[in-house]
Amino acid sequence: MLEVTGLHVAYGGIQAVRSITFHVNKGETVALIGANGAGKTSTLKAISRVLNAVGGDVHFCGEKISKIAPHDVIRKGIALVPEGRGVFPRLSVLENLRMGAFIRDDTSAIEQDLQKIFEYFPRLKERESQLAGTLSGGEQQMLAIGRALMSRPKMLLLDEPSMGLAPIMVQKIFEVVRAVAATGMTILLIEQNAKLALESSQRGYVMESGEITLHGESAQLLDDPKVRAAYLGE
Repeated sequence: MLEVTGLHVAYGGIQAVRSITFHVNKGETVALIGANGAGKTSTLKAISRVLNAVGGDVHFCGEKISKIAPHDVIRKGIALVPEGRGVFPRLSVLENLRMGAFIRDDTSAIEQDLQKIFEYFPRLKERESQLAGTLSGGEQQMLAIGRALMSRPKMLLLDEPSMGLAPIMVQKIFEVVRAVAATGMTILLIEQNAKLALESSQRGYVMESGEITLHGESAQLLDDPKVRAAYLGE
């Protein structure tokens, strides 16, 4: 579904991503793990066109998307849940969710999807009229994921969904991520908690200093001595 070839991202003279190549198959959850500064977020931003890549190509469902506008990436079926959540703080929970459906005009289906989001995250239903900026970090993460799902994407890009959250909230978030994956959603997951990421995915890629240094089945990576030493604290 997603094919990234020779992707190169730079900030001025600093090379953040160095000609990486990887792919994500339809229906897969693929984890991209690595330390801070490895280039993971820059990779997602380049795919979603929030950031211009210096070189390389991105193909989605067989179509080149590496030069299109960010809002057209959403229309093609890719939704990004950004690091830091990026909710609209002065809009209510319900208004944020409806903003996620801005590319759609199927009113009755939008309402059905809203109810589905509230089933995933009952706490959002309880707070639907509350301003998003007043929510806790975990609630904002729920909202960011719900808003992305409201666009009915073919593929979800998740950037550090557990960052800064209490363990019980991380557990809830990943229960929903797995439930969404079980519906057939294709997911590319960036997560500093390497164990959690690999346990929640079928395949994984390890990034170091802007390059992919290792890849394979998630179960194999969990057992790899290098991964265990570098990312699992063993």
